[in-house]
Amino acid sequence: MSGPAVLTVGEALVDVVVPAGGGASTEHVGGSPANVAIGLAALGHASRLTAHLGTDPYGDRVAAHLSRYGVELTPGSRTARRTSTATARLDEDGVATYDFDLTWRVGPQDLEGVGHLHTGSVAATLEPGGTAVVDLLARARTHDDATVSYDPNARPTIMGEPRDARQRIEECVGRSDVVKASLEDVEWLYPGAEVEAVVREWGRLGPLLVVVTRGGDGPLVHRPASGEVLDLPARDVPVVDTVGAGDSFMAGLLSGLLDAGLLGSARARDRLRVADKDAVLAAVDRAVATASWTVGRAGAAAPTRTDLS
Repeated sequence: MSGPAVLTVGEALVDVVVPAGGGASTEHVGGSPANVAIGLAALGHASRLTAHLGTDPYGDRVAAHLSRYGVELTPGSRTARRTSTATARLDEDGVATYDFDLTWRVGPQDLEGVGHLHTGSVAATLEPGGTAVVDLLARARTHDDATVSYDPNARPTIMGEPRDARQRIEECVGRSDVVKASLEDVEWLYPGAEVEAVVREWGRLGPLLVVVTRGGDGPLVHRPASGEVLDLPARDVPVVDTVGAGDSFMAGLLSGLLDAGLLGSARARDRLRVADKDAVLAAVDRAVATASWTVGRAGAAAPTRTDLS
C-alpha cells in the first residue's frame, strides 16, 4: 500500500441480488462506502473503513471480505445489533434497484495519519449517524489537513422526498473537495433541472471537482476554478450488471487524483485547485476504466492495477 491513508466512513452490508425473471438470488458483500474502500485497496492504496456491523454471521462475512482486500476495519465498527442488508433487484438490462434493511451509527473517529476522507450514500443522511459524519467532514477539511470526497448516491427508499435530502446533501457537497454523483441522483434531487446547471451550482458551494456519471453517455466533469464543464465519452462495454459501478468509478477517480498528488493533504488541495486539465482528466479516465471493468462482472467486483493494464 502506498500514498496517503484513505478513511472511508459509511455502510458495509450484504447485498442480496435477485435476478430478472426470478431464479436463485445470490449474496455479495456491499454497501457503497465499503465498495469504495475495497476499490481503493485493490488499486494499492492504504484503505480504512468505519462501518456499523454486527457480530453475527453476516458481520463476520463482511469483515473477512474486507480483510481479504486489505481494508482495515477501524475500532468500534462492530457494535451493531445485527448487520444490515440490501436487496438488489435486477431488470432485464442488469440495472439494480435497492431495498434496504439498514441501521447506521458512528462513534468518535481518529483521523491521525489520514490524508483523505471519503463518505457517501446514507452515511451523512441517516440518523443518528448522519450528523456525526457531517461534523467529521468539517473537522477533516479544516483541522486535520485532510482532503474530502463525497458521493450522495441517493437512496429514495431511505432518504424520503428529495426536498428532505437536498439540504443535507448540499451541506456535504459544500464541505468536500471532490464530489461524484450519478445522473439518477441529480434527476431525483432536482426534477426537471439541467444537469450542467446543477453541477455549476454545486461548484459554487465549495468543491474543486464535480463529476456526474451518465452510464452509457459518459461523465460530465466540472472544474469550478476554471469554470469549464467537459462532456466526456463513455466506453462501449458489455454489461453483466451495474452493482457497484458508481463505487468503482469513485475509487478509480480518487486513486487517480491521489497518484497525481491532487488529494491527501491541504497542499494537495491547493494543487487540485490549479491543476492542469490533463492531470484531472487522467484521473477521470482511470475512473471510467474501473467502472467499465466492474460492469462486466457480477456484483461489486473491484479491479487491480494489473486488471486495468
